[in-house]
Amino acid sequence: MTTSDAYAAPIAEPLFDGDTGKYSLPLRQLLVRLLRGPYLDGSVDASAWQLLLDQQQTITDYFSEIFLALTMDMDRKIAMLSPVQIDQVHTAPIAPRRPLKRDETLLALRLRLLLEQHSGNGSDAVASRATMHEILAEHRQAADRDDKRFAESCDAAISRLQSLRLLTSTELENEFRISPALAMALPLSSIQDIPRYIAAIDANEPAFNLSPDDNDELAEQSPELVQE
Repeated sequence: MTTSDAYAAPIAEPLFDGDTGKYSLPLRQLLVRLLRGPYLDGSVDASAWQLLLDQQQTITDYFSEIFLALTMDMDRKIAMLSPVQIDQVHTAPIAPRRPLKRDETLLALRLRLLLEQHSGNGSDAVASRATMHEILAEHRQAADRDDKRFAESCDAAISRLQSLRLLTSTELENEFRISPALAMALPLSSIQDIPRYIAAIDANEPAFNLSPDDNDELAEQSPELVQE
């Protein structure tokens, strides 16, 4: 039996009283990590990523039972779960996702563009707090004349993306790494679609789902970009 096979083999001893599971402790821990989300970064945890590769079919089958799809970006080494869409009762996501607010969505879209521009140069894409404030200032609504409240709104948007680990801290204060997971968190068919989404938000059009439908029109739904 290979090491890979051993992870899915029945355990020799229960891990707790009443344990009827068959998966090894490392495999169970990986399942929990994926459920907690928002994503698994294989560049940070190489052993977890390798276990995911070794047991990809087993893990995919497990999550399919509870209406969750495993998505993997092999180049960026990012994996995350997303709910499947089934028009049946009792199939809603286990942990409903709270849509991003206007400023959070705008910032995520603009950072996604920065991430794309930075791809392929071998270093992390970063953005300072001041830069992100400047980005959101470009989309500031004319009626918003309260500078203090606007600054607080910018910081709140940054904090939300941090909580989703789409922004992570660096060794420099107020400078953040743009996570490669942002490319998966924004389900866009093409990077060229981003400007029209930004334009729609700036024009105060209804909140949109970021996935075009069959007619390539924007669906009028709240954007559910990432699973918390």
